[in-house]
Amino acid sequence: MVQVDMDISSLIKRVARGKHGSEHLDRDEAKAVFQTLLRPDADMLQLGAFLIAQRMKGETSAELAGFVEATRESVQGFAQIVAPKGAVDLPCYAGKRRSGHAYLAAAMLARGKGVPIVVHGVEQIDDRVTAWQVLQEVGVRRASGLRDVAAILADDNIVYIDLAELSPDLFRIYNLRERLGVRSFANTVARLMNPMLCEGQLNGFFHTPYADYMADANVLLGQQRALIFMGAEGEPELYADRQKVIVKQQDNEITRLSFPESGQPVYPREPMPVEQLKGSFVSMLQGDLSDRELAVITRMNEAFLWASDGEFPAGWREGKRIEEKITD
Repeated sequence: MVQVDMDISSLIKRVARGKHGSEHLDRDEAKAVFQTLLRPDADMLQLGAFLIAQRMKGETSAELAGFVEATRESVQGFAQIVAPKGAVDLPCYAGKRRSGHAYLAAAMLARGKGVPIVVHGVEQIDDRVTAWQVLQEVGVRRASGLRDVAAILADDNIVYIDLAELSPDLFRIYNLRERLGVRSFANTVARLMNPMLCEGQLNGFFHTPYADYMADANVLLGQQRALIFMGAEGEPELYADRQKVIVKQQDNEITRLSFPESGQPVYPREPMPVEQLKGSFVSMLQGDLSDRELAVITRMNEAFLWASDGEFPAGWREGKRIEEKITD
């Protein structure tokens, strides 16, 4: 076990040796490095060097699991205050600009069917409309901490909490993107955090390789079940026309899933005005849906119900089991 107070420069050096010389850290080493770098008084030079080195090398599942474990320790009340049975974790860290938030309309529908849903993300993303910006339009309440999450969830069956309140330390690193010029692994760590330890998780990504990395990390973290998929604009929203990559993780087993094509138009390519984006969400909740939006909401509703109770929906097709590549 690596000690938190160790000099982490030797571990950063191993990661930062370049394309042919860099080495992966094991889970304990990754946790120790990130515990140190999460501190408000962390050496900013070391932090920047580590984030860029990991970006160039690429994170392993074991490293991601270690980073998540370090982050969870920074969340007040983690593992002491947990979600009720059947709750679904919904990380929303991408925002949208080309089409309405159909996945959140499906979340509201699932919530009405008794599925507790914990939404977390960031309040604002440049040039995009975030989950919070549309959820607040329909009265979803924002929590200030995990105890507040539990209280609101008990009343409303859906709650939003911002990364700024969940883990100010990770939020600070997440916000370094503009200064670094590139996205860091903080975004993926936030998606995997599952702060209320919900039984189910629906997790979107944008870059294909992350499907297996995130699924393997979930296994290491003891996630009960999750769908991890290429989501619309990076959000946890399944496509109606053709779903490119979707992975089902259940306990230690990871498989590929597929859906029959719905025959709907492809996802829009042009940006929508901000107010139209927000208004489209309200319209969806009122039943004013395009055929494509209806197909997405139907598919996402199945996903929410599976994430909540584990019952495999009719019409889903499960492929071969993916060989485990996990190293702890």
